[in-house]
Amino acid sequence: MVRIAVAQTDADILRCFPVMAELRPQLTGEQFLERIRRQGEAGCHLAFLEDAGEIRCVTSYRFLENLAWGRFLYVDDLVTAEAVRSQGWGQRLFDWLVGEARHHGCEQLHLDSGVQRFGAHRFYSRQGLDITGHHFALKLR
Repeated sequence: MVRIAVAQTDADILRCFPVMAELRPQLTGEQFLERIRRQGEAGCHLAFLEDAGEIRCVTSYRFLENLAWGRFLYVDDLVTAEAVRSQGWGQRLFDWLVGEARHHGCEQLHLDSGVQRFGAHRFYSRQGLDITGHHFALKLR
């Protein structure tokens, strides 16, 4: 049975880690748990799609508002386990995110994607997302 849920417990958060680690390999399980808990205090949510007891996709997201876009859902991370990519799991979780955005009165959904993630870019283009700008970053440490 397919289930999409927001991770509430430490156990659920840690069940998401192996999939998230495919996108964020620099993190340990302990760091992941600490960061998700800390980010949760600032309004970040971690959701997962599971099928037959196995986590297939994971996303972290938040609801924000700014002058440029009004109220929007920002996707921090969206990853499908490599072993089950191109089977529709990412599509189902993305559709769920769109539903969450609409349910919470968002005018838009936004995300950033690394320039090297060509497969992700193709997926986002198929979902109707437009490339609307460049993201600039300055490392301070």
